[in-house]
Amino acid sequence: MAERTSVNGASIVLTNLSKQLPELEALYKDIHAHPELSMHETRTAGIAADRLRKAGYEVTTGVGKTGVVGLLRNGDGPTVMLRADMDALPIAENTGLTYASKVTATDAEGNAVPVGHMCGHDMHVTWLAGAAALLSQARGAWKGTLMVIFQPGEETAQGAQAMIDDGLLKRFPTPDVVLGQHVMVGPSGTVAGSAGPITSAADSLQIRLFGRGAHGSMPQASIDPVVMAASVVLRLQTIVSREVAATDAAVVTVGVLQAGTKENVIPDEAIIKLNVRTFDAGVRKHVLAAIERIVNAEAEASGAPRKPEIKPLDRYPLNVNDETASNRIAEAFRGHFSPDRVKHTGPAPASEDFGCFGTAWQVPSVFWFVGGNDPKIYAQAKAAGKLNELPVNHSPQFAPILHPTLETGVEALVVGALAWLGAS
Repeated sequence: MAERTSVNGASIVLTNLSKQLPELEALYKDIHAHPELSMHETRTAGIAADRLRKAGYEVTTGVGKTGVVGLLRNGDGPTVMLRADMDALPIAENTGLTYASKVTATDAEGNAVPVGHMCGHDMHVTWLAGAAALLSQARGAWKGTLMVIFQPGEETAQGAQAMIDDGLLKRFPTPDVVLGQHVMVGPSGTVAGSAGPITSAADSLQIRLFGRGAHGSMPQASIDPVVMAASVVLRLQTIVSREVAATDAAVVTVGVLQAGTKENVIPDEAIIKLNVRTFDAGVRKHVLAAIERIVNAEAEASGAPRKPEIKPLDRYPLNVNDETASNRIAEAFRGHFSPDRVKHTGPAPASEDFGCFGTAWQVPSVFWFVGGNDPKIYAQAKAAGKLNELPVNHSPQFAPILHPTLETGVEALVVGALAWLGAS
């Protein structure tokens, strides 16, 4: 297998990056203004496929419904997979950008919802499109096979598995390494990562609590599911604070609490939707068991006529970076970027289905972060102890600064790929 690429090798591939930036910026703004919900990324997938074809890739569309796979074979050598996710979120954008999304769509439950790229997947698509084109233009600087994947449905934990279930492993070459990245809060122009766990496991659950409805003036005739739900929500907060060791990490967040339709009617039932993040299999098992124990106990204490229904909604695996491959990526980054631009970071409580690819193929994978904040604004917020006030992924105000976020992400993918594909 080829040794790590030299800085010069990356420089050759990146020669035309500055010339391509206006086009890539236009692409980013176009995708940002036209977001698509998970597993419905037909327009975005079409754009990605067209760009890959023009760059000389063998292109397969419709993998896992809307996924796109591009192959560029360039002689003997390793196979490197680069991945970007394409889907947006049912969130109304509030960034004030001139190219802000005004899109609405129908979700899986038939509801009309706003749609916005409030997690940066539009940036991910643009990064990969740019890197794929540059690597194609400079084939003399590397050897091997490049496999680029534009993945649907990351936000619903469907897309990676859908592509795998659609024969990804049998239809395409097995990569030597799987690489991916995500724009996150951090100074633009920096990259950050680490070996080991890099994003958390996540479990989303729906809890349906049953009561007995009555008139609001006669609560004695009811078994009030609103009070039951309120007690559940409060008690759930004690799992992390009182049942998880301080040396471990877990997050339990209730994001939905729905009950009733009128202020003077006690309803029959209440719905709770919650999300759990963990970094350890044992902690995950304990937290999920504690949720079930608390929900059932509160229902019994309230005299509920039926046991609650606890239904899994989605699950993301723990995403673990291979140590050897991570060190190789870090070395390549330090050889290309200035030392102050390459950061070490601990695992993030965000979750990703990226790890499904490496696990399915049983090959090393590495996932890292690219900062998206104006460095001056980030530094000021950090100095003032107000980093938590910066808009984060999934916020209606989340908007990565275009430059140097755009070029940094393209450079990182190119340098990462060349760590395997670069000529020795």
